[in-house]
Amino acid sequence: MAKKRYLRNKIRHYIQGAWTIVSNGYLVGFVKGRIWQGDTKSVCVPGLNCYSCPGALGACPIGSLQAELAARDIRFPYYVVGFLLAFGAVFGRFVCGFLCPFGLVQDLLYKIRSKKIGRFKLDRPLRYLKYVVLAVLVILLPVLIRNDAGTGTPWFCKWVCPSGTLFAGIPLLLANPGLRSLAGFIFSWKAGILVLILVLSVFLYRPFCKYLCPLGAAYALFNKTSLYRLRLDESACIHCGTCKRVCNMGVDASKAPDDMECIRCGDCVKNCPTKALSAGFFAPGKTKPKQTPADMEQTEQKDRLPL
Repeated sequence: MAKKRYLRNKIRHYIQGAWTIVSNGYLVGFVKGRIWQGDTKSVCVPGLNCYSCPGALGACPIGSLQAELAARDIRFPYYVVGFLLAFGAVFGRFVCGFLCPFGLVQDLLYKIRSKKIGRFKLDRPLRYLKYVVLAVLVILLPVLIRNDAGTGTPWFCKWVCPSGTLFAGIPLLLANPGLRSLAGFIFSWKAGILVLILVLSVFLYRPFCKYLCPLGAAYALFNKTSLYRLRLDESACIHCGTCKRVCNMGVDASKAPDDMECIRCGDCVKNCPTKALSAGFFAPGKTKPKQTPADMEQTEQKDRLPL
């Protein structure tokens, strides 16, 4: 029996590609191996887009947050926190689904034909790891561990971030022969992490987003309350399970349309046979099913029962 093919929200990939090009529009940087130093570099972009990428016109919010926390004079990072609060409150993990260059890379790799890994025993527990990465590597260690000069280390960027390796480290080394001799153990370590994630992405949907991304963890905290969200009309839902089967993030939108793992890709909306799911701003997470005349009569009978 042939496996059923589901519809995918193809326009999402066009938006992802367009945003990747726009946010990394300094194309000369890739040729000359130089980092853009214009005024826009003081502005964060919503996705995981490394500051050191030769084409990057803005700054990564995770990198900016670590830079503020690791500074000699520790100050509360009002701008970065405010930026994350604003984008999280408005979009939630829509950013992960539409505005993250490294998310696009994983999406494209998953399209390669191969035997896919679906849900497995440790899948859900491992998803909490990204919150540990956010709390420990991004926030606590840069603040608590200091060198003799009194500055901290951007632990996530230095030791983990595969997006920085792919979009910044590798292009800079290719364009600057003089830098290659300086690439030591740390670069080799991060290159190994990058290769592992890229290979896994062929078989497992967005492994970095699911298990390691601190930016996705930050936006996930807003998924239940963000202005842009999924809406489930329970009166139209027939609980056929299509939304769960089509979701590569393992979300059952018929039970939890505001699940913290949902990246708002829209595949469930596109495949819902009764159009019970929709996405947009200010949409309530669930609407209760309308009462039938029989339900109303039953309710009236219960109200007439003696106390």
